[in-house]
Amino acid sequence: MRLLPLLALMAGVLPLPAQAQTADIAAVAAAPDYTQEAAWLCLPGRADACAADQDATVITAQGTRSVEHFTPAAQPKFDCFYVYPTVSLDRTPNSDLVAGPEEKAVAAFQAARFAKHCRVFAPVYRQVTLSALQAAMAGKPVAVDRALAYGDVKAAWEAYLARSNKGRGVVLIGHSQGSGMLKQLIQQEIDGKPIATRMISAMLLGTNIAVPAGKDVGGDFRQVPLCRSAAQTGCVITYVSFRNTAPPPEGSRFGIVPGDGMVAACTNPAALGGGKALSDNYLGARGAGLASAVQGPWTADGAPVPTAFVKAPGLLSTECVASGKFRYLAVTVNADPADPRTDTIVGDVSVLGKILPDWGLHLIDMPVAMGDLVRLAGSQGNAWAARHGVGAGSARGRR
Repeated sequence: MRLLPLLALMAGVLPLPAQAQTADIAAVAAAPDYTQEAAWLCLPGRADACAADQDATVITAQGTRSVEHFTPAAQPKFDCFYVYPTVSLDRTPNSDLVAGPEEKAVAAFQAARFAKHCRVFAPVYRQVTLSALQAAMAGKPVAVDRALAYGDVKAAWEAYLARSNKGRGVVLIGHSQGSGMLKQLIQQEIDGKPIATRMISAMLLGTNIAVPAGKDVGGDFRQVPLCRSAAQTGCVITYVSFRNTAPPPEGSRFGIVPGDGMVAACTNPAALGGGKALSDNYLGARGAGLASAVQGPWTADGAPVPTAFVKAPGLLSTECVASGKFRYLAVTVNADPADPRTDTIVGDVSVLGKILPDWGLHLIDMPVAMGDLVRLAGSQGNAWAARHGVGAGSARGRR
């Protein structure tokens, strides 16, 4: 089971072996009925995974603590459409349409905090499962169907537009396999089409997006540029993260794209205009999951943390950097051995106690800058509303 979280990372960036692609063709199964609430992992106004407690313990460099209580927006002006990464533990090549504890947990970890500004919609979809990837990596034939997974996401998007959008702006949010699904959705259904005017931004995290070197548009998207300011809309925020002390090694599939003149895009949520900046982190109080080491004490006194999240102001800085052919978000831990707060964060992918450097900090791509991502959703949502003449009273019903 310790290998499964690692395989989750691979789903977003690795092609399956040839023998594992026997069903990677147009799906013949009917799409789920996304007019039914059961087909959604998260819907606004419902007590589900995206309504999970987001309170965080704020721990300063001096070791002082306070609890930051989370309050979702009472009348959000825009929407968020979230597609989760590879987490399904179903034993079939593609998952079923029943959200298990793993899907609910990742939505609570990655999507629920965005409810500070937006209504969150998250479909259940028949993703390629961890079990399929485990079999593929063992060289066993497995009939996965990526088209089936994408068909579900596309059908959910269409149902959302038809039933719930009503002209509202929307932020697309994904990680790993989820980002891959949204990249395809933008390419086929949004880029260059009228519906693009409703896309506030797209946060495609933990995946590689190609752009021409030195440019913000082109490559994977024809007309959708990278975001370079908090007031810019219709743009993409994307990165893969590595420690500043451990850049992508040769052979890493993160931070690199094929094609002459193309590079992997990187936009720093803490400083979209460029440069290095302190990030607004929300880290897991107990660590980053089974594929990572357990987080040690947050302060020298070893006091436990009562919340699921820790916010550590000033502990992390982020910067988009180039290292040879790689482009990535470098994460610096601003260590100070003289203060009582920890100088160590977990998040490296580890199998049997061995860190795999080519995966970087994929497990915490979002947590290292979660506060910045949420802030950007809010500021870009406000900018979109101002440009479209939308006021706070425009919030409409849940469905």
